[in-house]
Amino acid sequence: MDLTKGQVLDLTISDVAFGGKGIAKVDGFAVFVDKTVTHDTVKVMITRRKKNFAEAKVLEMISPSPFRVTPRCMYSGYCGGCTWQYLSYDKQLEFKTDHVKESLEHIALIQGVPVHFALPSEEAFGYRNKMEFTCSDKRWLMPHEFQGEDDSHGFGIGLHAPGIYNKVIDIDACHLQAEPGNGILAYVRDFIGRSGLPVYGPKSHQGFWRFLMLRRSVAEDQWMVNIVTSSEKKDVISKLAEEIRLRYPQVVSVMNNITAKRASISMGESELLISGEPYISDKLGPFRFKISANSFFQTNTRGAETLYKTVEKYAALTGNETVIDLYSGTGTIPIWLSSSAKTVTGIEIVESAVSDAEKNCRLNGVENCRFILGDIKDTLPTLEQKPDVMIIDPPRSGMHKEVVGSVLQLMPERIVYVSCNPATLARDLGMLKERYKIVEVQPVDMFPHTYHVESVARLERLPW
Repeated sequence: MDLTKGQVLDLTISDVAFGGKGIAKVDGFAVFVDKTVTHDTVKVMITRRKKNFAEAKVLEMISPSPFRVTPRCMYSGYCGGCTWQYLSYDKQLEFKTDHVKESLEHIALIQGVPVHFALPSEEAFGYRNKMEFTCSDKRWLMPHEFQGEDDSHGFGIGLHAPGIYNKVIDIDACHLQAEPGNGILAYVRDFIGRSGLPVYGPKSHQGFWRFLMLRRSVAEDQWMVNIVTSSEKKDVISKLAEEIRLRYPQVVSVMNNITAKRASISMGESELLISGEPYISDKLGPFRFKISANSFFQTNTRGAETLYKTVEKYAALTGNETVIDLYSGTGTIPIWLSSSAKTVTGIEIVESAVSDAEKNCRLNGVENCRFILGDIKDTLPTLEQKPDVMIIDPPRSGMHKEVVGSVLQLMPERIVYVSCNPATLARDLGMLKERYKIVEVQPVDMFPHTYHVESVARLERLPW
């Protein structure tokens, strides 16, 4: 069948691709259908036709998959915050495991590596310790709202529709955060409405209120409220802080980040402490970390502990090893491994992250970790001491080829590769497989109700 844009046909979904779209085959030709899962039968319209595949949108659900469940959230299917709430959690874990396995087989051409079943998140809802809500002068209407007499948009504060920067859904409650997060969100929305100050427009780039960021300490159940505005109006934000802290005693920090930049980024060009402390304190295992408004910290605290326990297991440290951690961030992995290693050296390009890592070491009394500020592809070749074990935890884009080359020059006995992207994990392992045996891979689910998955791979140096 020669598919054309606008064509309508009935399809049965046979699989789910990495990225969350369902796959159907038409005479062997792949059609990707958003918001579908295996065994859905749907009426679709072709929206895009390429040489090797087509894309389609659902017009009608003919027969739902048995893997479907009723979403908890009223915004499911419209909000980009999570896209798999309609899929049972067990099936989410199965798909994530399969995506890691398929990436290794099809991208890296690595066969027979044990890929263990994905470790679940301790909590499937309320697991996020950080939420960022965007303000918009014109909220995006849900389909049912068009049926009413009043179709005025008004302002909104919430999450984006998938892939669309200027469409913000006004969120009453997000189930990915714990309470009283949604109460704080509602109170800030009400205050913005009462303030008389304009809400920022993502198209006009005019307005005062820009973002609301909420951070939570799981260990202490403390909250930080970070208000991001386009200019400084300390009297207004101080009034908001006073009202929030009176109503929600769990809030121990209110910050104001200020940015006039057009980019939709919540990090301010300047930052003011409005009320309370400039940080909150959380724990990973026995270690404590101070978290400021813009510092990096894994967004699923309990999931991070599961991830780091897997890293520790695969590193198999005895207390005598020299460890190098590439892309060391704020030092969470080096600090986690510090009691089991002789020394740990982290390399990180972001200056503020290195500063936070050094502060976190002092906070925890860790003396055998050091951190090097610099680009890994330039810094790694200059290291004098050869590591016994290397931890690699790169961004989604994976390792630079020059970094791979330097790793192969150093040739540590063991490598533990931590990845948030199965495709770049497979690509990088493919470049290492001639010198290293990929012993096993453990996916870890840090982000329930999304297609994202972390993975930890254990590599052992092959004999010469």
